[in-house]
Amino acid sequence: MADVQNMTTGRKNQDFDLDVDYRGEEHINLVFTLGRENFGVDVNMVREIVRVPSFITRVPNAPMYIRGVINLRGTIVPVFDMQMKIGMVNSPLTDEARIIVLAVSDVTFGIIVNSVREVRTIYDTQLEPATKLSSAMDKRYVLWVAKPSDDRLILLLDVSSLFELDYILQEENE
Repeated sequence: MADVQNMTTGRKNQDFDLDVDYRGEEHINLVFTLGRENFGVDVNMVREIVRVPSFITRVPNAPMYIRGVINLRGTIVPVFDMQMKIGMVNSPLTDEARIIVLAVSDVTFGIIVNSVREVRTIYDTQLEPATKLSSAMDKRYVLWVAKPSDDRLILLLDVSSLFELDYILQEENE
């Protein structure tokens, strides 16, 4: 009897392994909204999520998509307006708006989003190349389009490209 249980248990584990292999690698993303669209960033880049303060200090001569800087527990953090950066119509901030603080290659910054929805696991089989997008948004900012099982689309952003972080880091090292 024990041998039959072991065989059954082993079979279930084998089926699970096959299922994981079929779905491919998993990618864990923080999903947020801009306007009525869903976007995602790799959760490993996310340091924290904070409410949008009543006052963001504007930086003179900064590009329009840079909202300014905030003091986050003694650290000055630049804050970017995501809607403006990717060319969306800017909508007023509500109580659900948040700043997602990201860290990429030792650069820490915040992005303003309309709301934070969830942390979601997305598998390789749910991803399509961004080249299939037919939108006004610059496709170089989008790594993948995720199609989870709930019939909505999530645009997975290339944060480094979006904010030209490689260029910024190169300037710092010169």
